[in-house]
Amino acid sequence: MTVYSLSMVCNISYCLLMLLGFATLPRDLMIKIGLMTFLIGPATILVILLFVGALLVLMAYYPIGFLLAIWVVALVQSTLLSQLAVAMGMDVDHDGKFDRLDVVTAVAKTGLGKFLGFEKLLARMLREEARKAAAGALVPRRNATTAYATDGPEAVAIAKSIPYYPFKGLPRFYDIGGFLERPVVFQQIVDIFVARYRTLDVDSIGGLDARGFVLGPPIALALNKPFFMLRKSGKMPNTLSSKPYKVEYGQRDGLCIPRNAVKKGDRVLLIDDLVATGGTLSAGIECVKMCGGNVVECACIVELTFLVEQRQKFYDSLGIGDVPIWALISDKILQTEAKLPPGYKDDGEEH
Repeated sequence: MTVYSLSMVCNISYCLLMLLGFATLPRDLMIKIGLMTFLIGPATILVILLFVGALLVLMAYYPIGFLLAIWVVALVQSTLLSQLAVAMGMDVDHDGKFDRLDVVTAVAKTGLGKFLGFEKLLARMLREEARKAAAGALVPRRNATTAYATDGPEAVAIAKSIPYYPFKGLPRFYDIGGFLERPVVFQQIVDIFVARYRTLDVDSIGGLDARGFVLGPPIALALNKPFFMLRKSGKMPNTLSSKPYKVEYGQRDGLCIPRNAVKKGDRVLLIDDLVATGGTLSAGIECVKMCGGNVVECACIVELTFLVEQRQKFYDSLGIGDVPIWALISDKILQTEAKLPPGYKDDGEEH
């Protein structure tokens, strides 16, 4: 019944928003709502025509059946609406159904929705859901293959806290220090990772040198999983070392893993702040395999999408092309340019 009511609101709201002006709606959202209105409207009329004869009979001879028929009409339309919404990409949380979170997300993207404060409502809903899932109070309706799509509404909000600098010869070096100084945003990121991986059966979590050491421990603690470090050569005793690897701004000698960190058959989640060419992650995957473990996924905050094809070919050549890599945010929505002080100098390690 809730989704049935939403279908009526959809039709009415579309007409009202058209009266307010097309500028209040993003073009893609306006087209989606228009299509839903066009398709749902005739479907509703058809359903009503099919049932109208039965309704007249039921009203006269069987009042309870009349109520049942009304329920069937509502169920048919709500099912149609849900299926159309999911098919049109409006299922933002990828849980396979069109629900309150999806509606609020859609409305928050409109000019009217922003004016009425729906962005704040959406942020509260997302924080609450992530917090409940992290605490185990919410039975996750998502899993590690669908939860938190890249560049989703959570990512768009978080992206504003990740500035970029000209650094190490790169025009855009994304700095996670931007959200580390904002406890609310940092906690939101941890909650998102915890909610995503609570349903993934992992034995341990590895953090890559060095920003993985910042992100990994709070996530491992929340999931009650062991954490281990993958460090540069010469930083830890009693280790195994990977082969040298390349990153987007230079060459590295290799990563090291403690010999007893991973046991044979262990399922491991690797965490880092950013994936570009994939060199660092490939070294981490190699380390885990050397210990007899399997990497079930590599999780990052940021992904450089223009390097995805190059990275996949590189991974295929190493025989690790089947290892999933997930990132919360892509470089496509990272548009916060850092304000450089007078005399700023690119003093990175390599140029």
